[in-house]
Amino acid sequence: MLLCQSHGGNPLATLQWTKNGEVLSTSWEEDTVARRSSSLLPLEVLPQDNQALLGCEATNLVSKAPLSILRRLTVHFEPKEVKVLGSFNAVEGKEVSLSCSSSSSNPPVQIRWWLGFQELNSTSVVLEEGDHGGMTSMSNLTHLVSREENGLPLTCETFNKGTRFSKSQSTNLQVFYPPQKVWLDGPPEDIPLRSGTTVHLVCFSSGGNPTGTLTWYKNGRAVEASRHLPSDKGVSRELVLLLQPSDNQANYRCDATNSAKKTLSASSKLLVQFPATSVKIEARQSVLHSGQTLQLECLTGSSNPQTNISWSLGPKSLQGVDLVLRNAMFGGVSVRSSLPLPLESQHHGKRVVCQAYSSLLSEGVNTFYQLDVLFPPEFSPDQPKQVQIQEDEVATLPLLVSANPDEVSCSWLYGKEPLREGDEVELEIVNATRRDAGVYTAQCTNELGSSHTSITLDVLYAPSVRAEVNPVYVDVEGTADLLCVADANPVPSGMFSWKWLGEMDGEMDIGEEIQREETGLLTILEATRASAGRYQCTADNGIAPPASVEVELVVRFKPELQKGPQWTKVASRGDGTSTAEVVCQAEGIPKVEFSWAKDGVPMDFSNPRYEEQTVRESFIHISTVKVVNVSAALDYVVFTCGARNPLGEDSLDIQLLSTNHPDPPSGLSLLDVTHNSITLEWIPGFDGGLEQRFRVRYRWAQSASFLYVDVYPPKANVFAVTGLSPATAYNLSVNALNAIGESSYADNNAVLTITTEGQLEGVVDTEEPGRGSEKDSDLSTSLLVSLGVGGVLLLINMLGCFLVLRWRKRRGQTESPGESESEGKKSEEERSTLSTVSSSSRYEVRERVNPSAQHTLLMDSGSEPDGSVYESYGAESCHYYYPTGDYRPSLLPVPEGPPTYGARYPGESHEYEEVRARGLYQDVLPPSLPPPPSYAGPRVPQAVDRRPPLLFPERGGRGTAFREQPIRINDRTADGPPQRSDYDLPFELRGELV
Repeated sequence: MLLCQSHGGNPLATLQWTKNGEVLSTSWEEDTVARRSSSLLPLEVLPQDNQALLGCEATNLVSKAPLSILRRLTVHFEPKEVKVLGSFNAVEGKEVSLSCSSSSSNPPVQIRWWLGFQELNSTSVVLEEGDHGGMTSMSNLTHLVSREENGLPLTCETFNKGTRFSKSQSTNLQVFYPPQKVWLDGPPEDIPLRSGTTVHLVCFSSGGNPTGTLTWYKNGRAVEASRHLPSDKGVSRELVLLLQPSDNQANYRCDATNSAKKTLSASSKLLVQFPATSVKIEARQSVLHSGQTLQLECLTGSSNPQTNISWSLGPKSLQGVDLVLRNAMFGGVSVRSSLPLPLESQHHGKRVVCQAYSSLLSEGVNTFYQLDVLFPPEFSPDQPKQVQIQEDEVATLPLLVSANPDEVSCSWLYGKEPLREGDEVELEIVNATRRDAGVYTAQCTNELGSSHTSITLDVLYAPSVRAEVNPVYVDVEGTADLLCVADANPVPSGMFSWKWLGEMDGEMDIGEEIQREETGLLTILEATRASAGRYQCTADNGIAPPASVEVELVVRFKPELQKGPQWTKVASRGDGTSTAEVVCQAEGIPKVEFSWAKDGVPMDFSNPRYEEQTVRESFIHISTVKVVNVSAALDYVVFTCGARNPLGEDSLDIQLLSTNHPDPPSGLSLLDVTHNSITLEWIPGFDGGLEQRFRVRYRWAQSASFLYVDVYPPKANVFAVTGLSPATAYNLSVNALNAIGESSYADNNAVLTITTEGQLEGVVDTEEPGRGSEKDSDLSTSLLVSLGVGGVLLLINMLGCFLVLRWRKRRGQTESPGESESEGKKSEEERSTLSTVSSSSRYEVRERVNPSAQHTLLMDSGSEPDGSVYESYGAESCHYYYPTGDYRPSLLPVPEGPPTYGARYPGESHEYEEVRARGLYQDVLPPSLPPPPSYAGPRVPQAVDRRPPLLFPERGGRGTAFREQPIRINDRTADGPPQRSDYDLPFELRGELV
């Protein structure tokens, strides 16, 4: 409110208010007592009143000129708006330029920029005159972005000191960087495929932010594919092709790009055999009349291989004229044929059919010509203009079109990009995403013309998540922070959850989970090696589907060397010509560096006799020192391997020795047991510098001897002994062998006693109740009778054989030497017969020998009175033998085929047991062999022919007729094995003086 007063004057003055020369008010009041005039002006001050000239004039009838007083107004006012111009999206390593401006204000505003909680100072401010005498402010910002700033809010803040006005504009900053690699998975390019076959081409892309967008192109034109499938390191997109002729030699290319504007590509070609792509009939006349001859021409599209054309009108075949072949699209050929057809009235409405048939593919394509009125394609008034779906649903864009002829070809455009062309009038987008939204244009064409229509696809759409740092590195017992950042709306508390993707026993506390706005934090305190692995961060804001990302945690630790029997010894011949490799293996993160010392002195690898090579894979590091021309005097020492990284070090002494027999295995234990098998596991010992193999020895309470099984594969440390009896206790042990000798049995000759499980009933009665008892009773009766008769005959046979043997023995004592020798052979045959009968009756309840041990069946000489005495190793009590495949100096491998009994191996004066390559083995039972002769002292070993039977049923027999095959057993003295000469071994295994 403004007051203007005028004093005096007669008459009293009249008053009026003016603003910038314009009259505002002419009302006033007179006070005759006080002789004054007053005018009160109510004025609403607006920004445009700034610097306005406000005046009050007083005048009366005698005034020559009005009296006046002027005042200039100064108005403080706020800006009407604040604008931020520029793009908040930028590629990594590029600058983002933004401008923040305010409208006119008095006084001018101050402008500040913030990125997250950090103020940006790389700005320039420009002030200019604005409306109503105010000033406009503009701040220009230039900032170089990095991927770490992705998702941070970029804020422009304005402040007016006069009005205490403050206003800000904020938008999140988006930083883009390109994918790293693209590759394809599909069929080979040189394999023919038939059209109509479904082929899956999968494109993989790794890296990038945002995740790469994969686009499939066929011969440079984009094609529709399935939705993107994200993975832990990238994204994939599958293109499912129902092979068409156009796919023959077509170049399918997959481009991976994102907002970083860099494209990576991978491509592939297909070899497709197909019938004619199309068959088209052309008529020379546009209007058809009865009585005229219609000239029709049938043209096939490209085909591979060539097709043959035939004409028909209803059930009647017509003869056309074939024209010259032409090369056509897709690497095929096009066939043409003409047909003159005299038209008649009855032809109206009928169809002339042209068929293109491929004899190789047994497939044909045909078309017809309708004798009718033609018109171009037309769209129905009910044609929809908009289709609305939710994200990941199937979008169907229908076309309601009609034409005559009805051979309509429709093509689809997405914006300006062609999508598909063919006879299908409906476009289906599987798993539509927000990127598929837009305007789709369909253009349909036939011989007479074309028309088009547009359909708008509106896709309605939820969170994405990324790892802030991946992988994350932490030292053992350190603290690791795993962060994932979500792009989601809304962002409720508790949106993030973490999960360890490794195997865990029971519940595991993976760490402390914290949420800071759009960031999920997992803190792992005192990290151990077990903490390493992949962790999954899941963001779920209530809008399906939740989004997940995996973060790799790498725990760094000091070197840890592999130690044990196989790592502390290395063997090689010290003859000055051999090469030895001393291997040292360490685990550690970061990279482990090796150092070597020989007998305490650092090694000089400039010496050509020593060469070091290091191989690394993941956290495993292997250093190998190759010693060339090993010398017993110089190199049979201790090599010390040292492993070091920034977190610590470790060392290992490795002894280089001469080749020798292997060390015994250790840690023999049971892995599994069934009713007929026992699975063992052990830790191999030092192999003595030669390839070693293992042998399992086992027996049971009723067995007459030990059985031995060579482990296969030879280097395996897990082996199943099969063919065992149910519910039977077995004693098992294992030792090692190489070309020099054998070790003692594992764990200081310890024996592992294991009982097999009981046999499960495997027969199920399927007879109906009340009908099976008679059959069971008859069967049981027949079985009992058969067993009784067989048992009586077996006893009679055994008794007869026994009496014959005794008679011949007594007779042999009184006969001449020649007769004794002749009768001795017969006696051996009779004894073998007796053993066959006796053993066959007991064999059925005895153990069947493991088939894998057919070539290594031996008997323990200490368990049977008449068993053979086998060669032992050194002073140890374990039995030693040479399987035929390994003991080359004394025993040649047994060839396949019928064995030749009685033959001797070259260079050996003793006969060895010959084992058949098929069938079952049987122990030599004590009752079937005579007692051994008493030894009065050392004697020359004799070859004694023991003939325990091997039973093999004759083909076509009922199991009662058997063939006898003799087994030759080496009978040595009890004084121990003969010493093997050095020349019996290969040169590389002969010893030398050290």
